[in-house]
Amino acid sequence: MLNYVIRRIFYMIPTLFGLSMIAFMIIQLPPGDYVTSLIASMQDSGANVDPRQVERLREVYGFNDPIYVQYFKWISGILLRGDFGYSFEWNRPVADLIWERMGSTLAISIASLLFVWAVALPIGIYSAMRRHSVGDYVFTFIGFIGLAVPNFILALTLMYVSYRFFGQSVGGLYSPEYIDAPWSWGKFVDLLSHLWIPIIVIGTSGTAAMIRILRATLTDELHKPYVITAKAKGLPEYKVVVKYPVRIALNPFVSAIGWVLPDLVSGVTITAIVLNLPTAGPLLLRALISQDMYLAGSFILLMGVLTLIGMLISDLLLALLDPRIRFT
Repeated sequence: MLNYVIRRIFYMIPTLFGLSMIAFMIIQLPPGDYVTSLIASMQDSGANVDPRQVERLREVYGFNDPIYVQYFKWISGILLRGDFGYSFEWNRPVADLIWERMGSTLAISIASLLFVWAVALPIGIYSAMRRHSVGDYVFTFIGFIGLAVPNFILALTLMYVSYRFFGQSVGGLYSPEYIDAPWSWGKFVDLLSHLWIPIIVIGTSGTAAMIRILRATLTDELHKPYVITAKAKGLPEYKVVVKYPVRIALNPFVSAIGWVLPDLVSGVTITAIVLNLPTAGPLLLRALISQDMYLAGSFILLMGVLTLIGMLISDLLLALLDPRIRFT
């Protein structure tokens, strides 16, 4: 196993370099640059733009350098100093902007993932073992609704219900009096009271999808000879199902880790904007719109890194969970 992990990490190094070049090229694809966006916003507000000032800004930001020089400055700063560059729009280091958003992003995403697993696992097992029952039809109907309703519509609905019937302030993760307050038990309780809305909104579609996947996978396993033989020997049904078929049917849950980690950064951006959540998604969207290239490029690179890490973790867990999979 150790040799497998070392080999996979070794393979990730050239992949990361390729991802960094692709990320830098992607943020260079739109016409213009941050200075172009800045000039456009100044002209929209009626301000006069001096051409000499424009040229000076391009020189200061390094936009007159060839693209390979800009890339080398960016990637060398990351590798040698951990410097992801400077955000033109925010006038702050990119690393500070990223890490201050990752705490709330991580908390919401992990809580949503646990919600998905906690709800989808028992419902999926029940639906597979009691196919075509009343409960199966009910859960199937709810699952189709969860897949069909956009997350931002559900977010608006829950915000209205929360404010109208529970009198709770909506939007954000804290009430106004706790936003800048130091950590305390009251602030933690206030966070929990606000956290349930984004957890349900973000986790609904994922829960519905996982229920369908687990139901289909487990249904296929329940009709295999080893399960029929185990039941014929008199083993209790719950013991047969939980020990073998469920263990194999969990593979889609574990495989989801590969896309869950990058989704920590870019996922549910529209929902985060509707709920006014201080997560990474809206910041990435704003960076792309303003062509803040170092901030946008660092986010894209981070998503690539998280994808590789997620796939490695997923492969390791799959090999440990399913005896048919070997470290090769």
